[in-house]
Amino acid sequence: MMSEEQTLYARLGGHEGILKLITGFYADVRQDAVIGPIFNTHIPDWPAHLEKIADFWALQAGGPSRYRGGFGAAHLPLNLKPEHFEHWLRLWEFNNARSLPPWEAEQMNQLAHAFARRLFGLTQRQPFAS
Repeated sequence: MMSEEQTLYARLGGHEGILKLITGFYADVRQDAVIGPIFNTHIPDWPAHLEKIADFWALQAGGPSRYRGGFGAAHLPLNLKPEHFEHWLRLWEFNNARSLPPWEAEQMNQLAHAFARRLFGLTQRQPFAS
């Protein structure tokens, strides 16, 4: 049994575990009718992007990371609306539920919702103004 003192990063399986998680998730994203076209238009090198995203999540989960910021600024030119990120969150939650133990899934979901609030002022499941 794993120690409760382990970081989320360690409980996810380190960098490799995170990379595996997000690789499956972004395979779904790329095929999604709502947000897939946005990602597929703006990301020319998926392997490099997945490594960068894995570094981002490693940092968020308490592990070593080469990620050096720019999360908000990277998303500004995409002209994303709150409903795009809400859709991303639903896919994220679905992927985490099928791929992770419940506590780790919940922690990853909480982290993602915190970023949604930072980007868009979103709170969980509130209606959006047009």
